[in-house]
Amino acid sequence: MNIMMLLEMAAEAFGDRVAIGDKTTGMTYSQLADQAGKTAGWLREQNADRLIYVDESAPTLPVALFGSSWAGKPFVPVSYRLQTDRLNTLIQRQAPAVVVGGANVASLINPADGLTILANSEFSNSWSEVTPPSADWSSEPEDVAVLLHTSGTSGDPKIAVLRQRHLVSYVLGSCEFMSAEEDEASLVSVPPYHIAGISAMLTGVYQGRRIVQLPAFEENEWVRLAREQEITHAMVVPTMLARILEVLEDGKGLPALRHLSYGGGRMPLPIIERAMELIPNVNFVNAYGLTETSSSISILGPDDHRDAMASDDPAVRKRLGSVGRPLPSVEITIRDEDGKEVPVGTSGEVWVRGEQVSGEYAKQGSTSSDEGWFQTKDGGFFDEGGFLFVEGRIDDVIVKGGENLSPGEIEDVLLDHPSVREVCVIGLPDVEWGEIVAAVIVPAEGSACDDEELKQWVAKHLRSSRVPARFEYRVELPYNDTGKVLRRVIREELKA
Repeated sequence: MNIMMLLEMAAEAFGDRVAIGDKTTGMTYSQLADQAGKTAGWLREQNADRLIYVDESAPTLPVALFGSSWAGKPFVPVSYRLQTDRLNTLIQRQAPAVVVGGANVASLINPADGLTILANSEFSNSWSEVTPPSADWSSEPEDVAVLLHTSGTSGDPKIAVLRQRHLVSYVLGSCEFMSAEEDEASLVSVPPYHIAGISAMLTGVYQGRRIVQLPAFEENEWVRLAREQEITHAMVVPTMLARILEVLEDGKGLPALRHLSYGGGRMPLPIIERAMELIPNVNFVNAYGLTETSSSISILGPDDHRDAMASDDPAVRKRLGSVGRPLPSVEITIRDEDGKEVPVGTSGEVWVRGEQVSGEYAKQGSTSSDEGWFQTKDGGFFDEGGFLFVEGRIDDVIVKGGENLSPGEIEDVLLDHPSVREVCVIGLPDVEWGEIVAAVIVPAEGSACDDEELKQWVAKHLRSSRVPARFEYRVELPYNDTGKVLRRVIREELKA
């Protein structure tokens, strides 16, 4: 197994089809394979154990990704948004390595023994005259393909190890070869150091879909590019979709868009309901997965969305807030604190196993059980229909008076209030109750929020135990660069 075989198959099947960029001037699949081969030939001659990518999503990204696998060296995308000291520390730990980045990469990365630092243009010039080697990449499934730093708000991030078999298994288990029509184009706006950015490249290539890259997400530019490039497929995180919908209030829609997947965080019900109303001809897919599982492990498909939206049955309607059912290639179970399976409808921790599941970290090794089960640290439950509901990180569950409360449930209700634009619900320490519910709110434009009115609103829709005891109002919420609200940051601020 090697992800290069995905590109080889694509280049042989539709070599003249555009793989990356504009539909008339972009890089074809044959060109992408040729450039990956040249990169591999050049990379093998360098004193480097891996290739580090420190940039926004650019045409260099797929060349470096596939070229690294051809050369047999791990590909390591790192966030260019990190503070300079932290960025340098992470990169120097990976030496000896080739570091590729934007035009300013030399000013970001300090020279150090074992590091070859190149801007994208210098990188391309380095291998431009190299003759690609024969298709001699290793097919050893245990070879390391990608190293991804997991996100965190404090301390050193872990480095998830994704081997060739993990990524190839994910692709083969989630999509079909050559399934894309010639007019299909996918808009990728998630950063390269996010598992969704890697999986979007791999599945897009395997399906033969043109990939259009948006280097940095901005809602107006996303909509403009989607319209101009006649984007048919896209993936966003919930905060992105909320902002895209505000732009789409112009009534012009997204005429070419057929398929919109979302993930990377919990989708508030009011947002997906509004999206289905505003762009009703689009097939929506909710994809739940983790870095350690090589991307998606559970899917709520288009028919599931429509069935839930149209149903009068509360149990079916509720599934619009689920992440669907497990992919056929994985097994998912819900376990209690002792590792025992819990009954349907009972909350516990989500455990998963399958060929695409890594659960391995550099310098730490595998964290999976002897039977291959990986503990996600996400709380959730299955309903009677086999739909998985993810309640968030176990650490984020609010325990009030011995009762477990889901922050997302309370957030959904508050987002339905016309005065609320964004919200984050957390638990704060309390002597009497153990924890109390606190809500941090960004008011809707031109609106003023009233604590008592919001308390009555929550009490009307949920039990009184869910009513926030404390409200805070902000101009904006803190998000990381993949669109997840930083609950820990908010919690520490409110504790202080």
